[in-house]
Amino acid sequence: MEVNGLSWRKSSYSSGNGGACVEVAVLSQGVAVRDSKDLGGPVVRFGGGEWGVFVAGVKAGLFAGV
Repeated sequence: MEVNGLSWRKSSYSSGNGGACVEVAVLSQGVAVRDSKDLGGPVVRFGGGEWGVFVAGVKAGLFAGV
């Protein structure tokens, strides 16, 4: 996947001190996700439905303490 032209964004909850964060970029059919500390590393792509289920799970607290 070509990632050079993507507009990446990090959570507003991300700290500026190099904390463990991910960045997301909106694609035409889903989102791309990467580690903010390894910008040249792997990128994972999720379809819109998959991403929606993940975000709903986060909001519901399903991943707390994981």
